[in-house]
Amino acid sequence: MIRQCSNNDFETIYSIINEAAEAYRGVIPEDRWKVPYMDREELQHEIDAGVVFLGYEEDGTLIGVMGIQDVMDVTLVRHAYVRTARQNQGIGGRLLSGLRKKTTRPLLMGTWADAFWAVRFYERHGFRLVTPEEKTRLLRKYWSIPERQVETSVVLADQKWFDLRQTDPNGG
Repeated sequence: MIRQCSNNDFETIYSIINEAAEAYRGVIPEDRWKVPYMDREELQHEIDAGVVFLGYEEDGTLIGVMGIQDVMDVTLVRHAYVRTARQNQGIGGRLLSGLRKKTTRPLLMGTWADAFWAVRFYERHGFRLVTPEEKTRLLRKYWSIPERQVETSVVLADQKWFDLRQTDPNGG
């Protein structure tokens, strides 16, 4: 079952993010890795900034989360993680499908350039990489991340974003 997470899910969201983010250890630049990957204050800051989490629940247990955040004229996919033991079972795809039903805006997704599995996941679900120049512009416009993270990330966009770019090259 997919549902919107509540304040009561905070510790579980925190746990899922940090467990699943272990996949980044040794993959992303060493200067971007930390333990915990996302501390409680950072998670609360994200929620306070408008990230709303959807959760995938089975038998009353939350096993995956994916955030959504409306920023200006787009919706960002944020913090998508599934418990390690439950990955590659379609849970991320179901969460993304549920998230897509919550917005009519173009969707953008930022992730680490070296997280090839994440890039492939979004490509399988209809997202496409934007150009390196566009990536930098989008990360600076819609995200609040350090410059080093801008350098080491990629942005993927859904078809709606690409369609709007054709009609309004200066938008998005």
